Amino acid sequence: MSRNFKRCLITGITGSGGSYLAEHIISKNLKTEIYGFYRSRGYLDLLKKNHGSKINFLKVDLTNYKNTLDGLKKSKPDLIFHLASNADVRGSFDEPLLHTKNNTSITANLLEAVRRLKIDPLIIICSTSEVYGNVKRKDMPIKENQMIAPINPYAVTKTYQDLLSQVYASSFNLKIIITRMFSYTNARRKNLFQTAFAMQIARCEKKLQKTMRHGNLNSVRTFVDIDDAMEAYWLTASKGKVGEIYNICGDKVISVREFLNELLKLSNSKIKTVLDKNLLRPNDVALQIASSKKFKKHTNWRTKVSFKDSVVKLLNECRREI
Repeated sequence: MSRNFKRCLITGITGSGGSYLAEHIISKNLKTEIYGFYRSRGYLDLLKKNHGSKINFLKVDLTNYKNTLDGLKKSKPDLIFHLASNADVRGSFDEPLLHTKNNTSITANLLEAVRRLKIDPLIIICSTSEVYGNVKRKDMPIKENQMIAPINPYAVTKTYQDLLSQVYASSFNLKIIITRMFSYTNARRKNLFQTAFAMQIARCEKKLQKTMRHGNLNSVRTFVDIDDAMEAYWLTASKGKVGEIYNICGDKVISVREFLNELLKLSNSKIKTVLDKNLLRPNDVALQIASSKKFKKHTNWRTKVSFKDSVVKLLNECRREI
């Protein structure tokens, strides 16, 4: 049985994940009215150009409680996707205070505003696999009951979001589902290593850059395509069980080095790669293989885009942007 929604709110709608999710929901031709909170312009112009008549944009600063309260009064959502966050693992080592203040306050304000207004939306908290940290090989594949042990400032802020949401669900009866998304292709999020690779390759092909810089290539991850990831978010809302935590991950297991090589094979230029020590993280996840068994069982989600097609899509989207 699927849920239907009248008014869907996406926080951080002009960000990479938020903009893709808005487009995905629109593509389903539902009767759901879409509202979006945004603070910075990001992909606002792109969304307005392609879908302006189908999205109600509200400029809301989630770090401001009253502003958040007013935004919820205007949007009156029965579904909220909380995607807003400063999502930059490497950057969080450089500016930990900035990430902490932003990511903790926006979630606390959102949940408290929902509670105070006594509205009853389904809230999807879009967390991350980063909360698990470095899991030992013997504990792979990672399941939802794996102990949380973040190893970077960004992951700590997402752990706060994750745990605070669990408290609001159990203590205040808010209807919350938490997703922990593993690595996925996202051409609009430039600080993901796969996107950074593809953007640099596109620049090298246009002779705008001479060499391609990279950081740690030894980390092993699972990958899923952006379209499959966005459908997973939608299925979480329409079919997921309230109160559950779900891992969402692809079936493809590959190292960062192998991912880079797949992109280089698709290039029409011979590109030299060099290690940039500035791109190395003080602490990095070495191995991350997870299980989406529970999520698949509850929602019947299956990946549809092959890994090779996903890599081609990523590179072509970056080429178009360059």
